[in-house]
Amino acid sequence: MDIPEEVTVKVSAKMVSVTGPRGTLTRNFKHLNLDFQLQEGGRKLKVDAWFGTRRTMAAIRTAISHVQNLITGVTKGFRYKMRFVYAHFPINASINSGNRGIEIRNFLGEKKVRKVDMLDGVTILRSEKVKDEIVLDGNDIELVSRSAALINQKCHVKKKDIRKFLDGIYVSDKGAIKEE
Repeated sequence: MDIPEEVTVKVSAKMVSVTGPRGTLTRNFKHLNLDFQLQEGGRKLKVDAWFGTRRTMAAIRTAISHVQNLITGVTKGFRYKMRFVYAHFPINASINSGNRGIEIRNFLGEKKVRKVDMLDGVTILRSEKVKDEIVLDGNDIELVSRSAALINQKCHVKKKDIRKFLDGIYVSDKGAIKEE
């Protein structure tokens, strides 16, 4: 795979480290039986599997996709947008601790306060343009998506028919950060 100009990739013992304008991300591929080699002065990354089965051949493409996500993270970053969905009781959310956590109140009219702390490197903001929307930004796609999943899981409806009670906080858009 080709590596962009503004990005440097280092490989040592199946540990791939990607450095770009937004920072550095590392990923461990020791669990995969693959060889990683930098070619053409660090401008190409070659991933090899020797005498591979069908499963290890599929792991090659997976590893390349993971490295591409690291490159996108250090150049553009990842953004997940989440919307509040409610039928009657408006969900009230306050962002605290320097855009590193969220407190969810009045979910289905309950008095319980749900607190979710973001994972390392993920910031949360309230959208200015759209009502009832929050935006999660970060470099590592896994940490951003896991933070979105934690928020979504905090707002599960219990002991009610989930076909009728569709309240919650759901991911509405995800992808790289686009400059507006």
